[in-house]
Amino acid sequence: MLQRLIDALGADAVKTEPEDLAVYSFDAYTDGRTPRAVVLPASTADVSAVVKIAAEYNEPVVPRGAGTGLCGGAVPVEGGIVLSFARMNRILELDTQRRRARVQPGVINLNLSAAASPHGLFYAPDPSSQKISTIGGNIATNAGGPHCLSYGTTVNHVIELEIVDDGGNVFTTSIDHPGYDLTAAFVGSEGTLGIVTSAWVRLMRAPEAVRVWLATFDDVESASDAVSAIIAAGIVPTALEMMDKVMAAAVEAAFHAGYPTDAGAVLLIEHAGFEDDMAHYESEIARIVREGGATTWRSARTEAERAALWAGRKGAAGAMGRISPNYYLQDVCVRRSTLPKALHAVEEIAREYRLTVANVFHAGDGNLHPMLCYDKRDPKQIQAVIESGNAILETAIALGGTVSGEHGIGYEKRDAMTHVYSTSDLATMARVRDVFDPSRRLNPEKIFPSGVRCPEVRPA
Repeated sequence: MLQRLIDALGADAVKTEPEDLAVYSFDAYTDGRTPRAVVLPASTADVSAVVKIAAEYNEPVVPRGAGTGLCGGAVPVEGGIVLSFARMNRILELDTQRRRARVQPGVINLNLSAAASPHGLFYAPDPSSQKISTIGGNIATNAGGPHCLSYGTTVNHVIELEIVDDGGNVFTTSIDHPGYDLTAAFVGSEGTLGIVTSAWVRLMRAPEAVRVWLATFDDVESASDAVSAIIAAGIVPTALEMMDKVMAAAVEAAFHAGYPTDAGAVLLIEHAGFEDDMAHYESEIARIVREGGATTWRSARTEAERAALWAGRKGAAGAMGRISPNYYLQDVCVRRSTLPKALHAVEEIAREYRLTVANVFHAGDGNLHPMLCYDKRDPKQIQAVIESGNAILETAIALGGTVSGEHGIGYEKRDAMTHVYSTSDLATMARVRDVFDPSRRLNPEKIFPSGVRCPEVRPA
């Protein structure tokens, strides 16, 4: 099989040395299993050839972007072939008139906005990893980011997909096609239905004006109530981001962005629109948060100030090394109205397991990212992180939330799906997968608990 791959793509595109395979055995979440080969295709034809060869030898194929995933989605659990899109990183077309672009899956998220910026356009989905995560990986997990409150997640910006199926055949989906919306079905499928080899994505016109404000509170509960009050007033900012005291202190030490370190919670607010409207929105939002208990209010007056605040927010994970050697990043979503309860529960859970927790999250849509700090050299701390992470999941479910907001399910949370869905629910979902990949060779052991297959569905 390895020789067939080399014959098809060339020796330079096929990696088999142990040191090469080792660096593709994990993602940002966990270690996995060493693949049999790593292949770096340069075109859709290359991808098709690899999948056809893999099918002949019944080898799994695991698509991989930049490896920044946080749920084990790109980990080769069953070995097989890792299909890295590092070389498929070109913007194929930039249609500024129709405000859209066709990109290969290895294009870095931020690079697309950089290419569109001279034309007054940008690509809206902006996960915190946008400096390195790829469009293909964003599509796989339906990535969101701070601005999804106003602009929506990746699925709202994908127009058309080119896909290689489990047999190596190439087909396209489009939101303009009649019938079922297969484009939306593939977004968030984590490479289990097919392999995306190019995508038409929507670009947005850059707003005329952008303002960023910072409000501080004595505690995260008051800040959470203020977030709900802003939305209840009919104002939907482009972003509503929150940090607790632990996180703000680490971020400020790392980035010197101007975050206060003595407040219980910091609320970062961004609003975009017409210049003439900005003064009104600032006064209204300032009034609401002050009535909600804000202790300070500050406006970022320059682009440099705004950029610094956002650099701190998006670099929060990188600042965690100042708190502990390791951290586990949880990803759950609850209704905005239940944010205070959820955050109080997270604090209680961390206290029970004697762990430090740092909270940084998308407050506007209730997407929580508690970071549990620990030292992996201590087995007791590892166990405490596992148990506390599960307790946070159960809390989110009990509050009517879900087990993942934007990171995906991958390998990490597939067993947690049984806490949200019945066996029949999961088996019905598995029917969709079995239509596209009945052999389960495309990114196996992801999303669904082990053994969930469509034959488990029984007539009522």
